Amino acid sequence: MNSANVQRITLGDLEIVRLVEWRGAFLPAPELVPDAPPELWRQNADWLVPDHWEPETDRAAMALQTWIVRGGGRTVVVDPGVGSGRERPDSPFHHWQGGFPGLLAEAGIGVEEVDAVVNTHLHVDHVGWNTSGVDGEWVPTFPHARYYFPAADDFHFGPANGYANGLREIDRLIYQDSVAPIHRAGQAVLWDGELRLDEHLTLESAPGHTPGSSVLRIASGGERAVLVGDLMHSPVQVLAPSCSSCLCLDPARAAVTRRQVLARAAELGELVIPAHFGGTGTVRVRPAGAGFALAD
Repeated sequence: MNSANVQRITLGDLEIVRLVEWRGAFLPAPELVPDAPPELWRQNADWLVPDHWEPETDRAAMALQTWIVRGGGRTVVVDPGVGSGRERPDSPFHHWQGGFPGLLAEAGIGVEEVDAVVNTHLHVDHVGWNTSGVDGEWVPTFPHARYYFPAADDFHFGPANGYANGLREIDRLIYQDSVAPIHRAGQAVLWDGELRLDEHLTLESAPGHTPGSSVLRIASGGERAVLVGDLMHSPVQVLAPSCSSCLCLDPARAAVTRRQVLARAAELGELVIPAHFGGTGTVRVRPAGAGFALAD
């Protein structure tokens, strides 16, 4: 059964569960996707409003959500949100009080049954519930899970690289409370390139947004989907794949990766599942001129 914040999709023999912690207007559209022309938003207002754009304020509408793949006796959590009560200075998530545990319970999923946690990359809103506070310590939220970290991100944001070269204090804090405890617990798996998790799930590197950004491909019963993380923050990037978000560390490389992933999704009929799309949270795409269009 679906509710406002817990929704389910059937894909072949698998179930994909969507847990939505928050929906609303985020950054100004010209700031979020700076290379996207203003007319691109206006010309597509009939479907961008209200789920993806708030024209009155010219702000992009987004969602904070986690996706969970269940089937074949496995439960895989993808990008578990921001966490609660974290020190996140100069961030909208400073001392954020998230509702992820309640949504997980509403979905009927216990932390003990989670087999794997996938972080598509190691940004603040993708790793928070990796850990929970217990007796003043950060410990893995999912005690029996392996946590899959892109090796390039683990290096970039970790101590060996001075926590992303010390450019932002938040990067050190994120690593120390949401990534390092997983390493200490012996539950971290670092990977690069491609990693097959099981017969249905394959991780693939998709760099640009961060050095280790990745996608999770899903195939079951002749149906396909791809969870693309922050490869796209708005559907306007489907229409104009060369336009990266202001949050991408390497915008040029992200644009190349985005086009490759969208081209494959169009060819194979994959359901595209970005981390932050509002509405249904998913899109299907088809080739259209120099870019792509929504297939439905």
